[in-house]
Amino acid sequence: MANLRFQVVEEAFTKKPLEVMAPVERPSEYFGKNVFTRAKMYKYLQRDVYDKLVDVIDNGAPLDRSIANAVANGMKQWADENGVTHYTHWFQPLTEGTAEKHDAFIEHDGKGGMIEEFSGKLLVQQEPDASSFPSGGIRATFEARGYSAWDPTSPVFIIDDTLCIPTIFISYTGEALDYKAPLKRSLRAVGEAAAGVARYFDPNVKKVISNLGWEQEYFLVDEGLYSARPDLMLTGRTLMGHDSAKNQQMDDHYFGTIPDRVQAFMKDLEIQALMLAIPCKTRHNEVAPNQFEIAPIYEETNLAVDHNMLLMMLMKKVARKHGFRVLLHEKPFDGINGSGKHNNWSLSTDTGILLHAPGKTPEQNLRFVTFIVETLMGVYRHNGLLKASIMSASNAHRLGANEAPPAIISSFLGKQVSELLERIEAPRSATEGTTAESGSKTSEAPEGAVEGALLSDSSKHSWKLDLPEIPELLIDNTDRNRTSPFAFTGNRFEFRAPGSEGNCASAMIALNAAVAEALVDFKRRVDALIEAGHDKTSALLQVIREDIRTCKPIHFDGNGYSDEWVEEATRRGLDVERSCPVIFDRYLDPESIQMFESLNIMNRKELKARNEVKWETYTKKIQIEARVLGDLTMNHIIPVATHYQTRLAKNVSAMREIFPEEEADKLSRRNIKIIREIAERTQTIETMVEELVEARRVANRIESEREKAIAYHDTVEPKMGEIRYHIDKLELTVADELWTLPKYRELLFIR
Repeated sequence: MANLRFQVVEEAFTKKPLEVMAPVERPSEYFGKNVFTRAKMYKYLQRDVYDKLVDVIDNGAPLDRSIANAVANGMKQWADENGVTHYTHWFQPLTEGTAEKHDAFIEHDGKGGMIEEFSGKLLVQQEPDASSFPSGGIRATFEARGYSAWDPTSPVFIIDDTLCIPTIFISYTGEALDYKAPLKRSLRAVGEAAAGVARYFDPNVKKVISNLGWEQEYFLVDEGLYSARPDLMLTGRTLMGHDSAKNQQMDDHYFGTIPDRVQAFMKDLEIQALMLAIPCKTRHNEVAPNQFEIAPIYEETNLAVDHNMLLMMLMKKVARKHGFRVLLHEKPFDGINGSGKHNNWSLSTDTGILLHAPGKTPEQNLRFVTFIVETLMGVYRHNGLLKASIMSASNAHRLGANEAPPAIISSFLGKQVSELLERIEAPRSATEGTTAESGSKTSEAPEGAVEGALLSDSSKHSWKLDLPEIPELLIDNTDRNRTSPFAFTGNRFEFRAPGSEGNCASAMIALNAAVAEALVDFKRRVDALIEAGHDKTSALLQVIREDIRTCKPIHFDGNGYSDEWVEEATRRGLDVERSCPVIFDRYLDPESIQMFESLNIMNRKELKARNEVKWETYTKKIQIEARVLGDLTMNHIIPVATHYQTRLAKNVSAMREIFPEEEADKLSRRNIKIIREIAERTQTIETMVEELVEARRVANRIESEREKAIAYHDTVEPKMGEIRYHIDKLELTVADELWTLPKYRELLFIR
């Protein structure tokens, strides 16, 4: 076994990068080659059909089923020209992955033969087996019917020989069984709410859309080394392994030269992603060894989520071609950075970005402040829910260390925006204070006071360096705070807490809903003041000031890792819970249910079902890890350790045959110490594994999925950490030539 490990390591370190043949065209010429883009719609569809479909995509018009056959025919013609033989409804069930069932373009011709056919009925709707996907009890095993329905706003694409049609997935009784359906409802809710508020400042605003730019972090591991680690294969992370003497402490991997093998993988991945219209923009080494990042240009949120799910699928496929395995687990290696999926979120109208400042007029600046404050209001009111939206068994390992934000939701604004909100909250004069806070119908904040309170200088300032050949640097109006889960970064908020392998739709559903609710409430109160006789500016400022004071507890620009912040956050009333299963309770808080139902995003039944899925998924993940750890311990670790112990014992016996007893004891002192340590640790490990198995048995007898998940969190998971501690100590003790599992120093460095 030891020889096999060394062979795998040697092969990994001597592999050459795979030659990647790039298309002759420039990226702009093959971008979207495998996507039924708008240009292809125009080419393959009749003009009236094209116009109706574009109206659905751009304006949310109802889909006219009468055009479905014409659209299907156009798609089929394009697919035929690209060698496509099958189609599938591509959807996102509650598994954090994607699902697809492939059907061929064939039907009976009624004459004993076959014809190739693709109808509008097959495009618009399909029937997967709903009972085999997580449903939280909505669908029983004997109730198998569920439906996938075409989402025209996300373009159809080709993978290999299959036409992939993005769809939502609902049960026979109408409940959403996926992420896309509630995501689209949340996008509609925030769009309508934001448009209503945006028209205070520009009556010509037609619509508001939510934008998302995700940053996908990941690890690459040589496929041979991966295959030699059963824990990586079965759980996505290393359940044991002592720190490498050198890992990320020198900061030399971050933004360093990309290894040749990785560069070849990235190039191949980008080519295939661009052909699928995924606008990959950035690639670089991340902080930890073997950790990397890919990020696209911003897109509309629904499309961005689809592209992220598609990219993760593509990453796994391309990585294997290059002799790698992609690790999307949030914490595959202990002691170094984990992987997140930072969600850069913003709102924009058909006239501009709502979170961009400063504007050219006080009114534009007031608009900026309004949307900043109301976003903070949504995050403050539902900070626990936002944490629940990104929490999982795997992300729980990442949060709170190694540059990952803590498990307390707060918002960093930066000095300039923080000072701006303080100036608005505290009027410049007693007179203005009276007019802003009184209930008088005639009170009015002077125009000069409004302008003075808001940003009127550039959003960037410059630094001139004492180097003539270096141009002056334009400095953003905010710094960055890596410990902030929800940071304002210039013209957007960066939600840093989502994990690498999760579906970022989960976070976007909660965030869009929270902001939509805040904007609806804001408009209700402003309209009430205007109806009572206040002018618009005075009404806006009065409500903004109230909300600045209300949401102050969510604003924190300090160190999120400090113990003092936990105490301070508790005093502020923020959610500081760390137990993953308990955090999921926030979905079922009365205020959460009220928000989701009032905005028609999810109902109580759907929320309860999703929580059942979350608790069950948490339990299964910890259960699998515990079983894998137990198996590896008994089949790998203890046999190797006792084999080494036996070798040392033979050495001690031989020494006593050669040397006098006193001298032999002296010469064998170190070996005897190691023999005793191995005996103590293996005995401790065996006892702990027995306790781990018993803890699982006890937890498995609990019927409630919530209580079972809590039991796994409280009684099973801690024992795994204790077992790991002793295994990692044995790794340092046992002779390297005998250790069967690739070590961190081998897993973490690509040559």
